[in-house]
Amino acid sequence: MVNSVEFAKRIEKILSYYGISATAFAVAISFNRSTISHILSGRNKPSLEFVLKIVETYPEVELYWLLNGKGSFPPSEISNKNISEVKKEPLVKNITSPIQEETIVNTTQQTDTSPRANNSNIDRIVIFYSDGSFKEYLP
Repeated sequence: MVNSVEFAKRIEKILSYYGISATAFAVAISFNRSTISHILSGRNKPSLEFVLKIVETYPEVELYWLLNGKGSFPPSEISNKNISEVKKEPLVKNITSPIQEETIVNTTQQTDTSPRANNSNIDRIVIFYSDGSFKEYLP
C-alpha cells in the first residue's frame, strides 16, 4: 500500500528537480490542480492513472521509486556527463493552455473582435504568470 505522506514527498522532489510548480506539473500530466493539491496534502491517495501519467511524462522517474521510495531519483546514470551540463526537462515541452491558444488564434485574425464591435462589455481580465499564479481584475 502506498504511504500518502511519503508519496507526496516524492512528488515534491520531482517538482523541485524540474523546477516547476504544482500547477505546471498538473498541466504537464493532464490532471486537475485540485488533484495534485489533494495528493500533496496527503488527503487523497494517487490513482493508477495518475502514477502512470507521471512515469509516461517524466521517463527519468522510476515507477518503483515513485510507489515505494526504493531506488533513487534523480537517476544516477549520468556518469559520462557533468551533472551541471545535464538539462533537466520534462518530456512535454511548450505547453499552452486553451486560453493561450485562443489568444493566439484571435490575435492573428484581421477582423475587429473588440468588445465594442459586438456591443459586449468586459466581464473580467485574468493574467496568468509563469509560476502558476494569476491575478483577476474585475471592472
